[in-house]
Amino acid sequence: MGYSIEVYDHSFEEEVLEKSFQTPVIVDFYATWCGPCQMLKPILESVAQEYDCVVAKVNTDENSSVAQAYGVQGIPDVKIFRNGEVVDGFVGALPEPQLRDLLAKCQIRSDLDDRIDAAKQAMESGDLKNAEAQWLALREQYLDRPQITIETAKFYVSIDEFDKAEAQLSGISASDRQYGAQAEAVRALIEFKRQCKAPIGDGELDRSFSRACCLTVAGEYEEALKTFIEIVERDRGYQNDGARKATLAVFNLLGNDHPLTQSYRRQLTMALY
Repeated sequence: MGYSIEVYDHSFEEEVLEKSFQTPVIVDFYATWCGPCQMLKPILESVAQEYDCVVAKVNTDENSSVAQAYGVQGIPDVKIFRNGEVVDGFVGALPEPQLRDLLAKCQIRSDLDDRIDAAKQAMESGDLKNAEAQWLALREQYLDRPQITIETAKFYVSIDEFDKAEAQLSGISASDRQYGAQAEAVRALIEFKRQCKAPIGDGELDRSFSRACCLTVAGEYEEALKTFIEIVERDRGYQNDGARKATLAVFNLLGNDHPLTQSYRRQLTMALY
């Protein structure tokens, strides 16, 4: 567990630069009048409580020298220091999931990270009863953390407990700006696994659709996308536009920036028009 501290021009070298040789230091350049700074404040306070790091807050109105030295122009400006150097950072009120991803990238860990890793290791070793107990304990302790809810749902999907997975996700709306896309991706994976395990028919298109679902579950996304788009080309109305919807669901699983999403989105458009 780390801590949060207010830092000034005269104490920056000691509290940030020197300290960063011992532990990562996250410097938050802020101002009291800044709205996005106030939005970011509770997130960084949580980081200080959970992670093995220091959160150093620098009021730019009162400490212009250090702000100028590090090229701070817009606020909030967050910079991560290790060994006296800036290793990463961002400007603006970064959403909490992206902030946690950045901390993971910088190898800044928390007790929660260690517990999540332990639950995943139990899954990988086949100790599913222990894994479930760990996920449910995390879920109970972190009721305000949608990411834990999503990870718990993923566990249930992995053992084909689809109803339990859906129950976990019931409180996360598709319109949720931070976690909706992730929840929808897990919901899509549930449907793919259901279709893979229990095909909806025995016709040629039914078999192709089921095969594409199984390919998606297996992580063979390119082959799955090819098959779904072939179905779109052959019969747009199949299963109430099901192949097109399945293609979009795979894009959701991969994310908009994935090369396959970008390539096959164009191919889907061509197949439709």
